[in-house]
Amino acid sequence: DIEAEVFKKKKKIIQILLNARYAIKKSKVKGPAQEIQFPEIKWQDGGRQIPTDVINKITAMSPPTNKKKTQAFLGTIGFWRMHIPEYRQIVSPLYLVTCMKNTFHWGPEQQHAFAQIKQVIAHAVALGPVKTGPDEKNVLYSAARSHGLSCSLWQKVPGETRGQPLKF
Repeated sequence: DIEAEVFKKKKKIIQILLNARYAIKKSKVKGPAQEIQFPEIKWQDGGRQIPTDVINKITAMSPPTNKKKTQAFLGTIGFWRMHIPEYRQIVSPLYLVTCMKNTFHWGPEQQHAFAQIKQVIAHAVALGPVKTGPDEKNVLYSAARSHGLSCSLWQKVPGETRGQPLKF
C-alpha cells in the first residue's frame, strides 16, 4: 500500500529532523496530497506548473521604464524559464537594455519581446515528472539560430505519441 509506505517514510523523516534539532510543529505536517503549493511553485500529479495567480500578475505588468525595473521583470520571469521554450532568444532584447554600457532605451524590439514573453508565459505547459524504467525514452531536441541556441528535454512514455516536456 503506497499510502502506508509514504506515512512510514514521513514519520522517519520527521524523526531525523527532530534528532537534528529542527523545530517542527506536528500540526503543520500533512499527509500525501495530489497537489502541493509552495508560495510560487505548484506541483500537481507529479508535474510542475506556474500557478495561475503568478501568470495573472506577470501578464498584468506594465513595460519597465528603467534598467532596474527591467532587471526586476527579468528576475521574475527568469524563475519560470524552464517552462518557456526558447526563453533566451525571446528575452535577449530585454537584456540589452540592462547592460551598464548601454543607456536605457525601450524601443519596438523590447516592446515586442516584452509582449511575447508575457504571451508565452500565459500559455506555458506543465513540466512532467521524470519517470524511470526500461520503456521510458528521453529525447533532447536542440536548435541553432542566428540569435542563440535552444534545447528541450522530453520524455516519451509507451502509449503516448507526443511525450511530456521535462525542461526547456
